[in-house]
Amino acid sequence: MVSFGLFCLMGYRDRGSPVSDVLGNAVRMVQWAEEAGFEAAWFAEHHFSNYCVCPSPLLMVNHCAGLTKRIKLGPAVIVVPLYHPVRLLAEIGMTQALCGDRLLLGLGSGYQPYEFERFDADLGRSKAELEEFLALMDRAYANETFTFDGDFTTLPETCISTRPPGGVPPIWVAGDSESTHRLAARRGFVPIITGRWFGADYLAEQRERINASYAAESMGGAAHELGILRFVCVTESDEETRDYLVNARQQMRFAAALRNRQEAMEGGMLVERPFSGEPPLEEMAANLPVGDAETVAARLTADIRASGASHMMLNIQAAGSTMAQAERTIRAFASDIRPAIERALAEDPGAAGQHSGRPDARP
Repeated sequence: MVSFGLFCLMGYRDRGSPVSDVLGNAVRMVQWAEEAGFEAAWFAEHHFSNYCVCPSPLLMVNHCAGLTKRIKLGPAVIVVPLYHPVRLLAEIGMTQALCGDRLLLGLGSGYQPYEFERFDADLGRSKAELEEFLALMDRAYANETFTFDGDFTTLPETCISTRPPGGVPPIWVAGDSESTHRLAARRGFVPIITGRWFGADYLAEQRERINASYAAESMGGAAHELGILRFVCVTESDEETRDYLVNARQQMRFAAALRNRQEAMEGGMLVERPFSGEPPLEEMAANLPVGDAETVAARLTADIRASGASHMMLNIQAAGSTMAQAERTIRAFASDIRPAIERALAEDPGAAGQHSGRPDARP
């Protein structure tokens, strides 16, 4: 069956929101998610604005590992080009030593010029840097000592003292490009994509594109593991649904502005502006798994069937949406939503694709 994860962006809407509250709320949601039977919790990485206040998802992984017992934990994702690669190798190894088989490793090349400029990093070479880091990781984790001569990193004989004895942990890679999907195919990683504000038809199209990338790497078939990120909230009225969607829209507006170099800042706060092609709230309401528990279950089921997803990452708390909404959604997931999804998929087991559904599974 399909597995489920909680996705924590850790942004805020209101100026002056204490960072300790934003991060603390994420921890509380992870604990609720573990109680509700979620398989995983994921933590974003972004910098320099209220879009996301988590600069180090590995720190969140390690913190939450000490406050939970079962749930798997992972960055979604580490923006690899913003790190010194050797230090990142050591910190991943240390995290795996502390978390054991609960660590899921999400990696990405990044997409926000605003961040890259402030790290004096080159977004234009970010995908190449990610690929080289993966080669470096293979060499560093496979041997007690190693040397490396790459385009961006050159090392004399070196030992990563925190080298994981079991090698590289399960790797997930985020990105919506052919090059990223072909990388996932070549390396046996799990790709992560977002459904944005669209419905199940869009996810079916995305699956077809991913399958084409796998086929181009001589990895045919439609059963490859896939992670899908979706906004999800259980609401109790049309007004509450609309309020949640306003918060989700803000998150999408910020992401679009940061991606397209259209961000405007007032101090440390992003200015919210519509983006090109922005849908009306009514369209979002018709497409997203937001509403009563029955609606959420039906739409997530449709998403899974359309995409063949093996793992659904649920973005439950968005911008200024409330913790009461988040707790209600997580509790309803355990009592109503997941059972309904599993019943529906059991009636048509081939609809969700031929995958294991485990969050640590490899394609």
